Amino acid sequence: MPAWCSISLWMDQLGEELAPRPSLEHDLDVDVAIIGAGYTGLWTAYYLKRHAPELSIAIVEAQTAGFGASGRNGGWLMGNLLGEDRLLAGLPGEQRRESFDLLHGIPDEVKNVIDREGIDCDYRKGGALYCAARYPEQETSLRSYLASLYAEGLNESDYRWLTPAELAQQIRINRPYGGIFTPHIATLHPAKLVRGLARAVERMGVQIYEQSPVSEWQAGFLRTARAQVRSRWVVPAVEGYANTLAPLGRYQLPVQSLIVATEPLPQATWDEIGLCKGQAFSESSRQVTYGQRTADNRLVFGARGGYQFGGRLRENFDLSSDEIQLRRYLFSELFPQLKNVEISHAWGGNLGMSRRFQPHMLCDRQQGIALAGGYGGEGVGASHLGGRTLADLILQRDTLEVRQPWVLTEGGLGALKSWEPEPCRWLGYNAIIRSFVYEDKTLANPNSPPWRRQFARRLAGVMEGFMK
Repeated sequence: MPAWCSISLWMDQLGEELAPRPSLEHDLDVDVAIIGAGYTGLWTAYYLKRHAPELSIAIVEAQTAGFGASGRNGGWLMGNLLGEDRLLAGLPGEQRRESFDLLHGIPDEVKNVIDREGIDCDYRKGGALYCAARYPEQETSLRSYLASLYAEGLNESDYRWLTPAELAQQIRINRPYGGIFTPHIATLHPAKLVRGLARAVERMGVQIYEQSPVSEWQAGFLRTARAQVRSRWVVPAVEGYANTLAPLGRYQLPVQSLIVATEPLPQATWDEIGLCKGQAFSESSRQVTYGQRTADNRLVFGARGGYQFGGRLRENFDLSSDEIQLRRYLFSELFPQLKNVEISHAWGGNLGMSRRFQPHMLCDRQQGIALAGGYGGEGVGASHLGGRTLADLILQRDTLEVRQPWVLTEGGLGALKSWEPEPCRWLGYNAIIRSFVYEDKTLANPNSPPWRRQFARRLAGVMEGFMK
């Protein structure tokens, strides 16, 4: 059996043998065939069965439930979507507020499900702290971000500025310049959620087949090494593994995020740091840092990873010493008392990035294809909305979910924007990331002259513009 427990801290903590479910050994005819037993596939199956229990549904998974990003992420359950500002900008004010409320409600709806299904996944809705730290430019960028949120019709009940003193009441970081608090985010144990959700859909009558990679798929059909499945609907729920299912790799770029976890820290250390209510936290740099205090008192901390030429999946997530040390440097800049703390786990995962740098939920009724993806590292919450939405689209339910600007019902796969060919993708991605690293190093150095700081910010801003 593959060493699935070594995938991440989360999978290691499950306390189960992770024995695989049976593989697909015989042909099937079902109403809905789902490729992938991660969040998107499982949420889609869950809501289909909730609304239409008579449907026959089979999930075909290449490894085991939670093998992909669902068992490897940072444990943020976010009530928002990547690029939501651009997606909602053109809507009338009342409709935009309605959409924001839909997004903000994601953590509460997930809580309803885990309560109903008895899934113990360390859910805590403590909100999130976006901190201005390390250098003053972070305060400038955060205040600008807050102003843009208020311009979109949000208010202090959604996002509130915290002075350094107010921030210190929740998290005590080195060199604080202030921050933003939002209540619309929860933290959880992602592997416990995905494994519990898999058991829940099985109880509802969904068939899950593991260790059954799909080698071919098309409308109404998929094939594994030993069997084939015919269905009215096919849902390829593969996100960061889209390039394993042509032609989906044209539209989804696999990039990596890398995470470390400390050994459980003593209460005295947490008394110094704070985070006593399950808050998630981040600092406002383009390194995309994120962290949480786990239920067993570890610090879990991640930052942006990389991209491999040709869209190759990264399969070896034994992090290098440099990859680990960068994350140690970033979190110890926030918490100097953790500079020499022991790191017990280090891991990463592949996530999907769409060319438009925003999620999509697509339904092609003529072909019988439904898919959601492009979550860009914010998939714990976005996948829940994606699964709910795909279920409504398949069942033709007239709901608020299906009337959102990220929902595509015309043009099939052609409605998605393709990525440029190599080497353009690799060169572009690495140029962008290098500009972000240069900016961060320049701004973090208090001796950098003003002209260099300004140049670094402008360069990174221009490069970030290519991601919109």
